Amino acid sequence: MKGWLLKLSDMIKEELNEREKNILRYIIQQFVLTASPVGSRNIARKYELGISPATVRNIMSDLEESGFINHPHTSAGRIPTDKGYRTYVDSLMKLEKLHETEAGMINKSLASTVPDTDELLRVTSKLLSSITKQLAAVTYPKVDSGTLEKIQIVSLSSTRILVVISIKSGLVKTITLEQDSEIKQSQIESVQRLLNERLAGLSLKEIRKTFSDRFKDVDTHKSIIRLFIDSAEKIFKDVNQSEKIVISGAKDVIRQPEFEAPERFQSVIELIEDKDVIIHILEKGSELHPDQVYISIGSENEDQKLQHYSLICKEYKIGNVSGTLGIIGPKRMEYSRVIAIVDYVSKILSEVLTNEYSK
Repeated sequence: MKGWLLKLSDMIKEELNEREKNILRYIIQQFVLTASPVGSRNIARKYELGISPATVRNIMSDLEESGFINHPHTSAGRIPTDKGYRTYVDSLMKLEKLHETEAGMINKSLASTVPDTDELLRVTSKLLSSITKQLAAVTYPKVDSGTLEKIQIVSLSSTRILVVISIKSGLVKTITLEQDSEIKQSQIESVQRLLNERLAGLSLKEIRKTFSDRFKDVDTHKSIIRLFIDSAEKIFKDVNQSEKIVISGAKDVIRQPEFEAPERFQSVIELIEDKDVIIHILEKGSELHPDQVYISIGSENEDQKLQHYSLICKEYKIGNVSGTLGIIGPKRMEYSRVIAIVDYVSKILSEVLTNEYSK
């Protein structure tokens, strides 16, 4: 599969021989399937390695000593550590090709959705959680990076105007402004023309930071430019943090064995309620590896709330504006399959949104 990249771990990568690689791979595959610690006898029988359970046990001891697997409590089995998962993801797993049935479901769901950004992102989030049985999150496009195409000003009353911001990708933002004195139609037309002459082609972020300087030569006492100067932060800013994300799949992820314990169940609820944490890690992933799949596992996540989770995410794009979609779930997840799903949904969502806004 092209166009995906794994987040490189800061951990020291140790060279494993083929036997060790195979045993680690099988331990992880078994643990993903059963959510139970994996024993040497189970590995020796299931995978027909041609070596005795005792030899498997010795290899598992070496892997544990090197930090790739762990020995939980008094169990005879082992479970993967974050280091083990990272090694598996980076070099041991085989990338899956997305199943035709799943690809067809994704295509049909997104292509048949009402051509509205809000609805498309809601459908995408629900689709991701439904297919993966994990927590799915989709952030709204980051308007800050969008290039201004034009500004339109519409009179709503003698003192109120509607400002329509059109971005080259096709996205539109609207905001209502009001001032104490009367706003004449002739003022609206001249200010609209002036705004477009000086601002078209700039990013919203750049406009917001430099707006006052760009209009300091204009007589603000005789026009509504002063209203724009005073409101620039509000007019050209991105959407509020709490409005920037759609999260789905809580009922799916809490069915995972990892969350049977009350404290783990509570941690999922707290994570979903703290949207800023999810927004931060999704945006960080897309910034570190734009256009590629990003994976962060357990302790690689900075926030304490995400220490028991893995994240797989990728950007989607509408022209030069982008958002991020991803999956958050237990470290014991089917990485290869989820990577394929996230990669494909990102591609299809980008195509659907681009086609819609180019009409």
